Parts: sequence; C-alpha cells; structure tokens
Amino acid sequence: MPTINFVKEKRKVECAPGENLRSVAQREGIELYPFPHNKVNCMGMGMCASCRVHITKGTENVSKQGFFEWVRLVLGPLTFFARIGHTEDLRLACKIKVNGNIDVETQPAIIAAGERFWG
Repeated sequence: MPTINFVKEKRKVECAPGENLRSVAQREGIELYPFPHNKVNCMGMGMCASCRVHITKGTENVSKQGFFEWVRLVLGPLTFFARIGHTEDLRLACKIKVNGNIDVETQPAIIAAGERFWG
C-alpha cells in the first residue's frame, strides 16, 4: 500500500493504489485549502487550483499531469508564479492519483521565501 507523508503536518497515511490525493487528505483531516478556499472551493474539479501541493519526493509515483491541469497551472495568475522553479512537482491534489510512496507539502507559498522575484 502506498504511503503519503504529509510533511508540514508530520503525518504518514496509507492509501489504496490509484486513490485520489485530495480524497485521502480530506478523509484524514489534512487541510489542503488556505482561507477562504477552506470554506468555498471547486469541490475537486480542478478549477480553483487552491489544492495545489508540492510533491517533494516520489514524483514518479503519481499520475502524469493532464492537459487541463497543466493549462490551469500555467494560465492562473497565482499558480503561474508558484510554478517558477517547481514545474514538475507543483500539482493539484484533486488531479493526482497516488501509485506509490510520496512526500507532499500542502499549501506551498506562491514565491518561496528567500527568492528574489525581480532579480
């Protein structure tokens, strides 16, 4: 059974192979959504992109990024900047199927602390 390590929450959770990351997080009480999306979000349709996560380890153990997910991350004003330096590991939890062990950082910052955006 795949194990998901939620880094910020310091929790390890087992799930069935092919299970959706958002569903596992909700079942285990892991908060994926920042305020105000923790009250109102797209319910896993991939439109709000507020369930974005960094897969810090095990990117090969999740489903491939689909076209719609890629478009949403590239064209979204906030997710565009969040992707800088994280083109492979920034994903939407609602679109990820877990097939093996992974480490996940929930609610990642838009621009990582210490990075200089304008040069």
